[in-house]
Amino acid sequence: MRGGTVQINWHDTKPVLSMDFHPLTGLLATGGADYDIKLWLVSSENTEEKVPTTSYQSSLSYHGSAVNALRFSPSGQQLASGADGGELLIWKLHTTDAGQTWKVLSSLSFHRKDVLDLQWSTDGVFLISGSVDNCCIIWDVNKGSVNQILDAHSHYVQGVAWDPLGKYVASLSSDRTCRIYVHKPQPKSKGIDKMNYVCHHIVTKVEQTTDDSKMQATKNHLFHDETLPSFFRRLAWSPDGSFLLVPAGSYRISSVTEPINTAYVFSRKDLSRPALQLPGANKPIVVVRFCPVRFSLRGSNSASFFNLPYRLIFAVATLNSLYIYDTESVPPIAIFAGLHYAAITDIAWSLDAKYLALSSQDGFCTLIEFEKDELGWPEPLSEEKEISCQENEQPVIQKSEDTDMVMEENKVMGDDKEGSPILKKPENMLKEENKVMASYRPIGEKTEDKMIEVSKKDVFLPANSEKAETEKREDKKASPRSGIPNKPAKRRITPMAIDPS
Repeated sequence: MRGGTVQINWHDTKPVLSMDFHPLTGLLATGGADYDIKLWLVSSENTEEKVPTTSYQSSLSYHGSAVNALRFSPSGQQLASGADGGELLIWKLHTTDAGQTWKVLSSLSFHRKDVLDLQWSTDGVFLISGSVDNCCIIWDVNKGSVNQILDAHSHYVQGVAWDPLGKYVASLSSDRTCRIYVHKPQPKSKGIDKMNYVCHHIVTKVEQTTDDSKMQATKNHLFHDETLPSFFRRLAWSPDGSFLLVPAGSYRISSVTEPINTAYVFSRKDLSRPALQLPGANKPIVVVRFCPVRFSLRGSNSASFFNLPYRLIFAVATLNSLYIYDTESVPPIAIFAGLHYAAITDIAWSLDAKYLALSSQDGFCTLIEFEKDELGWPEPLSEEKEISCQENEQPVIQKSEDTDMVMEENKVMGDDKEGSPILKKPENMLKEENKVMASYRPIGEKTEDKMIEVSKKDVFLPANSEKAETEKREDKKASPRSGIPNKPAKRRITPMAIDPS
């Protein structure tokens, strides 16, 4: 693999707030605080460079405020983009003799404040959006109208996700709740079932007990409150719908310990409480996203907590670092630390899993390129392997039915701490023996942690030159993001990926 922070002028030095790869052409779309959407061609022509080549293609200019979220439809024929002030646009791809162009198809108007996240339904007919007005809205894109309003949250909705099997939608808010809605069609009207979702689960706290029988069980919040220094909590379903991955987790072992940052895995069989939690990180986890490709099992690890007949790969981003996991291994398969001066805002995978990209409020983006079969061997879809789509199957192995949440303190991995040494020359790094500690924890498991020690055999060091401090983002009225700290770090730490294989 190769990659690093691409030193180009992405959005006129303004924060890059969202990104997505086109499912057919592979173009990378980015949305920024300069009010524009830009399209980029990512290529691997120059193999001598340590980062993939990125070239500007065109701009989609229509928004009058910062573009916070954008996603291509599954067919690639449409693009949805949400911005400050409640702006939500649907763009349509037009093919002419001169080439392909994007034009605004419709403006979806109902949100009163900033749109922070959005997601298409699998068939591309509906769209769900989350906003600072505390609401989620399900849109009928073809009609350009509101289909349903989900207004139960009491604070900003910072992440939304649509179940690829169409049964559920999920939302994550700074009110410290994750809401799971289930599809229950209303009676037929004019022979057509109306799309309708009702709240199925509200996940906010979990009961914790201690070994001391005299102590009463207490309930602790599972998620960060509104002081989380990011305006995005982008959650995601696995491509097969077998489980939901939710960021912004914050778990306190006891009333006297500091909260631990984590992300939770919810099994499709039981969405009322987390089944697993990822290892703690120094910084809050703000974005998660799955690779769209399923891979064949390698059969190298029998300690996995996922009961799947194939491997799924997903990326987890904290405020300043990136972890790449798969469902067959316990530790992450790669770690990139100290990538950006300011908070990471979004993650995107190309459809063929060749590229992984992430955006940041410092105005730059990172691109990672994987060699052929480096992540594994893609597996074609087959009926025999669709077991996770059935409601009676358990895609996540639970080793305890107890309702306690147990997590050993200070199992911290990957993120940079203030004052950590600056990585210097690659040849010096290669001489050092570094190790990473990581583990999945099943919720409720009371046995000792099964720690896996990963030796860093190969160190990948993308070239990243020092760049000038980024400009502070201009204050904007009616935009709560203006209060988010965006101060650059004093020095850049060279990005490092750790390959445990």
